[in-house]
Order: sequence, then structure tokens, then C-alpha cells
Amino acid sequence: MSKDGMNYAPKGKPNPVVEAGDFLIAAVALDHGHIFGMCNGLVEAGATVKWVYDPDEQKVRDFLKAFPDAKVADSIEQVLNDQTIALVAAAAIPSERSALGNRVMEAGKDYFTDKTPFTTMAQIEETKKVVERTGQKYMVYFSERLHVESAVFAGDLIKDGAIGRVIQVTGFGPHRLNAPTRPDWFFIKEQYGGILCDIGSHQIEQFLFYANCNDAEVLHSKVANYNNPDYPELEDYGDATLRGNNGATNYFRVDWFTPEGLSTWGDGRTFIIGTEGTIEIRKYVDVARSSEKDHIYLVNKDGEQHLEVFGKVGFPFFGELILDCIHRTEKAMTQAHVFKASELCLLAQERSIVVSQEARETII
Repeated sequence: MSKDGMNYAPKGKPNPVVEAGDFLIAAVALDHGHIFGMCNGLVEAGATVKWVYDPDEQKVRDFLKAFPDAKVADSIEQVLNDQTIALVAAAAIPSERSALGNRVMEAGKDYFTDKTPFTTMAQIEETKKVVERTGQKYMVYFSERLHVESAVFAGDLIKDGAIGRVIQVTGFGPHRLNAPTRPDWFFIKEQYGGILCDIGSHQIEQFLFYANCNDAEVLHSKVANYNNPDYPELEDYGDATLRGNNGATNYFRVDWFTPEGLSTWGDGRTFIIGTEGTIEIRKYVDVARSSEKDHIYLVNKDGEQHLEVFGKVGFPFFGELILDCIHRTEKAMTQAHVFKASELCLLAQERSIVVSQEARETII
């Protein structure tokens, strides 16, 4: 289990939906290690990585260790001008993801970006126009649901009616900071967007999905820098409360306080309450019990169940995305869902109360 969340790149069982060479992709803007997980998922679903490009040659060399058959492009233009490329995957600096995606879509290709997909409302509005004009897809790697087998299986349980109608979702998304290994942009708020915009985007997307909401309002949110004075623009804590348009509610907390003694980069958990049962997802570890990930605790009319699903579920999103790109469908994720989750994480960030200074003064 990786103790570094920035380079956490899950691998599953290959489950190709196309023949080798039928769906060509490119990887560009390798600023975040999530690009490895993104490409792993697509390749396992049958995609072929034809090109890789980044101005940082070391990043390209590292990528080629994982995907040795990719060819190194001389420029982003070489990638965009290649008419055989169907999709471009990218993990750019967050503030640059929207502009890059717009270029990709204007070139007639679908775009798959790391989260968070936007850092300003203006970016969302502009990208909406590009999507409408081009008909291309702007898809997002919400890895904490899409690339976690227990999170995938929880969605299947809910769809099958195992806990009735979902009325509340609580999410915890702690991460390990590993500050010395982080790039400069990670600590500049204009570039990373703030903690609720960044890792909070996972939590809001999960709420909309599990609770089957197509809209929500942010009731309350707050952020803090409790323990990182050397990085004044870093928010190391954030939480928020939302209400979905179907009455379901959500509370989530994200932070950079994973203890060094934890065996993985974060004890991610999700609690889901339904009218007929409950689900707890222990995504990456079952603390002090099992270092194996992907545990589900299900309680409903049938009793109490502990389900260990690691290696048993797979990651269907990637194959569905490839088929959506080919057939112009929206089975993997709708464009409306992407934009709504993105909008809500920005609203949570913009409306957040800063509590860290108050906390320091109270302690003093």
C-alpha cells in the first residue's frame, strides 16, 4: 500500500472493451502522479497510449517506465494534430486544467482530467461553452469513487436497493501531506484552488452519486491552516455541509493530518444512511485490523455483513468511458454531473469561513 497519495495509482484486472489499437489516447501535463492511475485504468479497459508529452523530461522518463510503448511527442501541438487520438488524459496544475481541456476539445478530442477540474467559476462557464460548441467530453478522474473497488461496490448495493433510499452521506478524506515532496504549486492557493475545491471535490461528487442528486446547496463550510505556518496559503483542514435537491444531506471533512504511523496515505471512509439500512466504506485500510483495503460494512434487514471486495469488483468506469467516447453516450458519467460537482466544490470553497486564526487566538 502506497503511503504517498500523490502517486497512488491503482491497478486492477484487465477488462478490455475494445481491441488493442482501436482506441488511441495521449497523456500530457504530467504535473500530478494521478496521471498513472488514469492511464492504468484506461489501458486495462483496452486503450492504447500512443503519445506522451510534458516539457519536463524527467516526468516523461518516469511515465515511460510505466508505459514503455508510448511515443514521446515534441509538443502539445503534435498530439492535438494527430487525428487518430480519441482522448487526451492530463493531470495539469489545477488552475490550468480548464484551459488545456478547452484546447483539447477544440481539436476534436475528448478530455479526461484529474480532479479538481476547475478552480474558478469563470473556467466552468467557458468550458461549458466549449463542450456545447464542440460536442466533446470533459470528463474527470474522481478517483476516490471511480478507482476504489469498495466505493464502486457500494454504488452497486445502493442501486440494487440494499439500504433503500439514501438520505445522508458522511465522508472523511484525510491525506498525508508529505510536504517536502510536493511541487511549489501545491502550496499556492490560486493554483491548487483551496482544500474544498481540491480534495473536497471527491466528497461532493460522491454525495451527488450515492444520494442520486442532480443539484444541491452548500449550507455551511469552513477551512483552516492549523499546523503549517511555513505554508501560509495551504489549507490543511476543511469541512462542509450540503443539502441535495431530493432532501438528502451531506457532511464531509478533508484534511492533511494523516499520522505517520498509518500504513497508507489516508484513512478514507464513507458512511451512507438509507431508509432501510446503512453502509460504511473503509477504502484504504481497516485500522488496526487489516492492512488490506476495500472493506464494506453493510447492515440491513438481512443482518450485519462485512464484505471484503478487494480484487473482486474491478473498475467499470474506464471501459464505460471508452465506449461513451466511441458511441457518444453517457453511461460512465454525465457531463451535467461533472459540472454540478465542480460548481458545488467551488461554492463550498468561496463561501467557507476561515477558522484557523480564530482557533489560534482562542488557544492563546
